[in-house]
Amino acid sequence: MDGERFITSTKIQLDSELDLTLRPKSFTDYIGQGKVKSNLEVFINAAKQRGETLDHVLLYGPPGLGKTTIAHIIANEMGADIKVISGPALSSMLDIVSILTGIEPGDVLFIDEIHRVNKTVEEALYSAMEDFTLDIVQGKGPGARTIKLPINRFTLVGATTRTGMLTGPMRDRFGVICRLEPYSFDDLEMIIKRSASILSVDIDDDACLELSKRSRGTPRLANRLVKRVRDFAQIMGDGKITKEIADKALSCIGVDSLGLDDIDRAILEALTVKFCGKPVGIDTLAAATNEDAGTIEDVIEPYLIQLGFVSRTPRGRIAMPQAYIHLGLTPPEQN
Repeated sequence: MDGERFITSTKIQLDSELDLTLRPKSFTDYIGQGKVKSNLEVFINAAKQRGETLDHVLLYGPPGLGKTTIAHIIANEMGADIKVISGPALSSMLDIVSILTGIEPGDVLFIDEIHRVNKTVEEALYSAMEDFTLDIVQGKGPGARTIKLPINRFTLVGATTRTGMLTGPMRDRFGVICRLEPYSFDDLEMIIKRSASILSVDIDDDACLELSKRSRGTPRLANRLVKRVRDFAQIMGDGKITKEIADKALSCIGVDSLGLDDIDRAILEALTVKFCGKPVGIDTLAAATNEDAGTIEDVIEPYLIQLGFVSRTPRGRIAMPQAYIHLGLTPPEQN
């Protein structure tokens, strides 16, 4: 199977609107994640001075915090090409062999959702990451033999939202491990102002602050909200994003004062009303809200936990008093 079916180059990635407009191309333009950014700049500059490839990098944290953006910046800063692939797409040994044999010296291979890589592929990556060789088995049974196929030195950048699902041997092969944290309101305001400037739309400070408060600490969501509010400002106003326009637009698309949307509220309503505040298992909660269990665990639930609205217990998920108050309900009496 041709590896090109699975790989998208930097040029292909730039076809998306987000890459064309809002995604920073260098650490100079990258806002937030100060510690991660400063450390990576040191590692990259040191590797370039030595004329070496950068050690393999693992980026982990909740969705939307900029893992893909950092991978592209690493490639740009190293002056290298980047090949992008999703972990679930690597389903067989042939897939990884076709990709790695096409790697040029110094290339960056970005694997998103690396925790979902097939076990056989993961084992093949061990020698590729450590020795820059591929172990190819020829023949079957007692006559089988292993051939070590050399490949060009490259940098693997892996991204995951669930670092606990990575095996120890895989995690240990990353020389640089970076944890990305949710963004502060100040950083999000800077990102929103930068995005608005790139999109050639005026935005006042009050609207910028309001958008930052409803972005759940996530630049991806902040950029999405800027685009949608821009549409309302264009059709319902004079094109400028004011707090009044922002409030109206966010209300229309179902984003409340804390950044919760319809599915967030559906989960809270299921926990508080449908199941009467009793502990609920993740599969039951998924069935009740018609949402994928993995999406609830990886994307939706972390923010609700950060807000103190949901708690995980040995018996299941329960809604906390703050969730009842936010929904305009009376919290149950504590035993």
